[in-house]
Amino acid sequence: MLDYEKEAAAYDTTRGGEPRAAAAAEAVLGLLRGPLPGGPSRLLDVACGTGIVTRRLAAALPRTRVTGVDLTPGMAGRAASRLPGAVLVADVRRLPFPDATFDAVTSVWLLHLLGTAAEVRATVTECARVLRPGGVYVTTVDKASAHDVGSDIDAVLADRPRRPAADAAPAVDLCAALSGLLLPAAQARFPGLGQGRSPAGTIADLRRGWFTRLPPGDPLTEAFARRLAALPDQDRPRPDPRFSLRAYRKAAQGGRLAETGGNARADGGD
Repeated sequence: MLDYEKEAAAYDTTRGGEPRAAAAAEAVLGLLRGPLPGGPSRLLDVACGTGIVTRRLAAALPRTRVTGVDLTPGMAGRAASRLPGAVLVADVRRLPFPDATFDAVTSVWLLHLLGTAAEVRATVTECARVLRPGGVYVTTVDKASAHDVGSDIDAVLADRPRRPAADAAPAVDLCAALSGLLLPAAQARFPGLGQGRSPAGTIADLRRGWFTRLPPGDPLTEAFARRLAALPDQDRPRPDPRFSLRAYRKAAQGGRLAETGGNARADGGD
């Protein structure tokens, strides 16, 4: 796993920057506006990273009190510069909020980082705990498969040994159901702008142990690297990935979904 403390300074520029953040935020907002037409009163963005997406959510929801949390101080510090007074350092598996605090909880590019099914279950359960009845949880799923765009790079890597996907949609659906979240209320996809893979970049990532269960230096890793090196246009990015979002609705008391209104202040914005 990446050292996000070290990655914090360069994270945005190496992950598509503002264009990718804008696409992600717009997709999240689309899933929130359907079930919460007045906007959420309070929104929690867990694993908010540098706050590049969180800031856009806050700007688009000026009547919403937006809070971000991240486990890494370096990431949280950058997010706090974008949303002063609205970002905490916290572990998503032990959030420092009472039950039913938020109308909406979001986690973009989080679940795929968790090592085990138990950690995914603990995370989804905790997000559900702080969500009020009738509230909405939005999360990305199937992160790894988003990069399979039918390119020549994908053809080379098709038979690589893959790690099990912690954020596979069926597994997340099950965790959600066990946590009192109704199966997907809505779904969306958005482009990972600026994140299309090139052969040369993919070779470097393979040798760091990405995309595969093979350790760096494994002979099979080098066999894949040689096949990638034979592709044309070594530095040309292939098509951008397409990320998937799912929205879940927390069952209201008595089995009915509660109405909502958006009438609270914003904690941050542009």
